[in-house]
Amino acid sequence: MDIAKVIASELNIRNSQVEAVIKLIDEGNTIPFIARYRKEVHGGLNDEVLRDLDERLTYLRNLDERKAAVLKSIEEQEKLTPELQKAIEDAMTLVAVEDLYRPYKQKRRTRATIAKEKGLEGLSTIIWLQMVDHSIEEEAKQYINEEKEVLTAEDAIAGAKDILAEVISDDASYRTWIRNTTWKEGLLTSDAKDKEAQSVYEMYYEFREPVVKMAGYRTLAVNRGEKEKILTVKIEAPEDKIIGYLEKQVIVKDNPYTTELLKEVCEDSYHRLIQDSIERDIRNELTERAENGAIEVFGQNLTQLLMQPPIAGHVVLGWDPAFRTGCKLAVVDATGKVLDTKVIYPTAPQNKVTEAKQEVYKLIRKYGITLISVGNGTASRESEQIIVDMLKEIKEPVQYIITNEAGASVYSASKLATEEFPNFDVGQRSAASIARRVQDPLAELVKIDPKSIGVGQYQHDMNQKKLGEALSAVVEDCVNKVGVDLNTASVSLLEYVSGVNKTLAKNIVAYREENGSFKSRKELLKVPKLGPKAYEQCAGFMRILHAKNPLDGTSVHPESYEAAEKLLTKLNYQLEDIANGGLVGLSIAAKDTAKLSKELEIGEMTLKDIVKELEKPGRDPREDMPKPILRSDVMEMEDLKEGMILKGTVRNVIDFGAFVDIGVHQDGLVHISQMSDKYIKHPLEVVSVGDIVEVKVLGVDLQKKRIQLTMKGI
Repeated sequence: MDIAKVIASELNIRNSQVEAVIKLIDEGNTIPFIARYRKEVHGGLNDEVLRDLDERLTYLRNLDERKAAVLKSIEEQEKLTPELQKAIEDAMTLVAVEDLYRPYKQKRRTRATIAKEKGLEGLSTIIWLQMVDHSIEEEAKQYINEEKEVLTAEDAIAGAKDILAEVISDDASYRTWIRNTTWKEGLLTSDAKDKEAQSVYEMYYEFREPVVKMAGYRTLAVNRGEKEKILTVKIEAPEDKIIGYLEKQVIVKDNPYTTELLKEVCEDSYHRLIQDSIERDIRNELTERAENGAIEVFGQNLTQLLMQPPIAGHVVLGWDPAFRTGCKLAVVDATGKVLDTKVIYPTAPQNKVTEAKQEVYKLIRKYGITLISVGNGTASRESEQIIVDMLKEIKEPVQYIITNEAGASVYSASKLATEEFPNFDVGQRSAASIARRVQDPLAELVKIDPKSIGVGQYQHDMNQKKLGEALSAVVEDCVNKVGVDLNTASVSLLEYVSGVNKTLAKNIVAYREENGSFKSRKELLKVPKLGPKAYEQCAGFMRILHAKNPLDGTSVHPESYEAAEKLLTKLNYQLEDIANGGLVGLSIAAKDTAKLSKELEIGEMTLKDIVKELEKPGRDPREDMPKPILRSDVMEMEDLKEGMILKGTVRNVIDFGAFVDIGVHQDGLVHISQMSDKYIKHPLEVVSVGDIVEVKVLGVDLQKKRIQLTMKGI
């Protein structure tokens, strides 16, 4: 298989681009490095296309390996024909390869193998050829053999039919047709094991949906219901059509002695040997598609969450709300250092509201707190009300923000949190994390397993390895887009940098602690086990603020320093001008990039990237993202009225809509049908996590705690 050609066709890019990327991957380059610093080599493909290419490359190489193993096995059996070899070599999926391999695979002892051991293969051939001119019962008498337990003609015919049923079942072309037909015309059905039982799966108690139309979230929902033993799930195939097809393929002569027998064989083959495995194939395919869709949505949501702009320059009070055990507080300065921690008891059962307000007010005055970050978990609503009341009573200009605390408890109980805060309990660690999340969401959220961040759907029901790899790639892309401060970055952040693994990340931090801050990027080469290849991969993503060479504080790669310096000299600038912000207008001076790139002997794409970076050195791409809403007042769910127009923050996007925080603790749902006047396939076409949107209240159900919102007609 020409893998490069296949991928180029699938991704609609040039063959030469695919070949270039494959070479770069095989040389040990990471996707972020290839995307950012090898644009000339691959023609400027973005990181999304590069990730897809890498995934397909892995799949197709595994497919090639499996083909080679299958061909070798069949050849060793001396059964490989030129036609079979071509069919296997042309197969484009693992399923197709396994279908072709099925007749040659070593099977456990089946009814057909037992019949063959009894010497009934000859009789099965006679029936299969449909050329007999007398009754099969007469023919079968010749195969009676008491020693082999073939006692009657009926026994012989039954054995011959078993052999033929397996022959039909093993035919790859039949299976392909049946699989495709079931996919196009079959129904997925689910029924309740107990129709009286109440559960979240009630809409699936009598569910019927064409397989081809199954939405991914429905597939994952019925899978979970089945796993929890609440639902029975089946694929209803067009059986009459399938059996009719098999009869048409198998019965090629109108022979009164064999026709009825072969009809029985076709039906038995389908019901006993084919139906269940095709159902498994289709369920697996539905699940895989649903997982891929859910992982893609999860990845896009996670990107938006990680790329939220930092709220810089604030001393933040992290507030981890709770009832019985009290609310844990942590004061964090503008650099993320924890200054103080406290526990207060303003909520039930203690209800020490006055004392709690006094403690918080003392902290505000002592440390100059300007922002309170409240976790959105248990007792968040009550805590928010207390904060709002207090802010009305004090003169200091303090605001608050509701922070998604998903994963905070996972982090606070982790080994990493224990190492970071050895003298804190889990509540104090959680409060510190909630504070830091608003100061630099990316730096804090990388400490948590991406699966625990809570912006997906059915994440615990899918292939955990695949989900983990996909989400790690998302985090890696985000970290490398933003870049890291080499002198302040944690191990958790550094290990996502291109070319850096956990060991190297620990070594970088250990070197920093032992030798003081890094003075230049070149100093990275002194870090134990960080060789030239790792340096090439990571250096461009590491930033050193106030370095002797100002280029060390930019995303310009060290391999391009010479070209960058020549560019500045040619346009009458100095290196010092970078740090002084004196390169505004560089893009105008360097507008003829085609000519300049030849003079400087550097690629034009790389030159454009250098110019863009030098104009705004160390620019944070998160600046372009929507800013979080800071609040100073609160509304109750009871305050909501139909028709009210409010501003809110998108907290999660799923296949059928988006959940929006409108400041009443309970997020409202904007159903996909309420997002746009034009038809959209997926909510992500309209909104992303972190977006600030205007919504109108459609309805409020206080009993079920549901809020229906719309974005239409505002």
